[in-house]
Amino acid sequence: MNSYRYGALIAGTWRDLGAETFETRNPASPATVVGQYGVSSAGDVADAIAAAVEAQSAWGSLPATERIRLCSEFFAAIGRRGEDLAHAITLEQGKPLAEARNETSKALAEAAAMASHVLSSGSQSVPEARPGFHNMITRRPRGVIAAITPWNFPILTPMRKIAPALLFGNAIIIKPSEFTPATMCLIGEAALETLPRGLVQIVLGHGRTGADLAGAVGIDGITFTGSVGTGRKIYALGAANLAELSLELGGKNAVIINDVDNLEACLDQVAAAAFMCAGQRCTAISRVLVAVALQDDVEAGLAARARRQTLGNGTQNGITVGPLTNRAQFDKVCAMVAASRLENARVVEGGEPNVTDPDHQGYFFQPTIISDVKPDMAIAHEEVFGPVITISSYNSVDEAFAILNGVDYGLTSALFSQDASLIQRFVKESQNGMLHVNHGTIPDSHMPFGGIKNSGVGAYSVGASAANFYTTEHSVYLKAG
Repeated sequence: MNSYRYGALIAGTWRDLGAETFETRNPASPATVVGQYGVSSAGDVADAIAAAVEAQSAWGSLPATERIRLCSEFFAAIGRRGEDLAHAITLEQGKPLAEARNETSKALAEAAAMASHVLSSGSQSVPEARPGFHNMITRRPRGVIAAITPWNFPILTPMRKIAPALLFGNAIIIKPSEFTPATMCLIGEAALETLPRGLVQIVLGHGRTGADLAGAVGIDGITFTGSVGTGRKIYALGAANLAELSLELGGKNAVIINDVDNLEACLDQVAAAAFMCAGQRCTAISRVLVAVALQDDVEAGLAARARRQTLGNGTQNGITVGPLTNRAQFDKVCAMVAASRLENARVVEGGEPNVTDPDHQGYFFQPTIISDVKPDMAIAHEEVFGPVITISSYNSVDEAFAILNGVDYGLTSALFSQDASLIQRFVKESQNGMLHVNHGTIPDSHMPFGGIKNSGVGAYSVGASAANFYTTEHSVYLKAG
């Protein structure tokens, strides 16, 4: 069993744990301690900001091609740690090793794609409005970026922030989740091998540490991925210093299954999108909206796929669904499924924990299918963040769109249909940042990633539009002498 022991990484040096520490535990075996970490103080945060300001000044003045070269060495150093990273993810987060390996590969693919966006986001000439002028728009690094990341994707989400921050010329300070810090600390080791000191720094702890970082003077931009409630708090802290914000928040993602040539292939994609990471994905499909004529077939097909999942410790071969990452999330999923029963929803498959003593046996919850879900039920509009699919039927596409858009979230959605007019309507009317037609909610590495409504604030975290957060824009007027 791996054992991790880290304090903060500041100005190129790992600090001692200090007096205040916390532990991480394996969610598949909660009695097993995986790591011990030091809680960063407000003084640690201040030191990190000072080091970041100094490091960013030199880094931001480098040509973009040189930053890309050095970042490529950094990404390669992360790649060499691929197996260590995958094990750290599985031990602290719980997902199967195969998923953890794929997460690492996806993170590095997105990082490589960001380099091309940096090269294409330089100065832009604009037609002049007055004789003798040449107009242009340029971009500069924003400065010091604070990043606060969640526990469900311990490498993918931090790298979505680290890669564009560095490539665009910024320094970054990361506060990873207190449930899964080992992965970020291994990334810190790769940064020490390849990058100037102070460019990538890590502070550790709970909400207080995150608040210290988000509310600190000297932070030019704050990027956060997590819950809506925490996002609102970070928004307020950043606003006090007029820091730029990019917030990726929750989702209550739906798929409309209207008419399909191959229902089996459709349901394969829906189940994969729902049960990956034990449903603990902001882009997980959690709502299935199905035409009444297809409801019975969809229920039976999804129930069969739920039964085929294999729960267990993610380090073991053949596991497809790991545990929920912590006790609070386990209790939430249990409570929401129980409440759905009281509201007369019908549990088709699963619906119970897979253990009798979760604090010793692990936080395992059965892959679950719940049908006859009405739009006003809590489970129909509140984020579950577990291996749970709800099914709601509709009689008309107008009803389907009302259910689809009748939630506070707007992250991603999918439609399975061969009807060209319905597809056009979906692309026009689905109130989500990412739209998928005839496939599950799996995003590409080079496409913008983000949401609207309660699912996001500010620039998206992947793709060309990330420049709007990681750089500042400047209008330039050059007049002939």
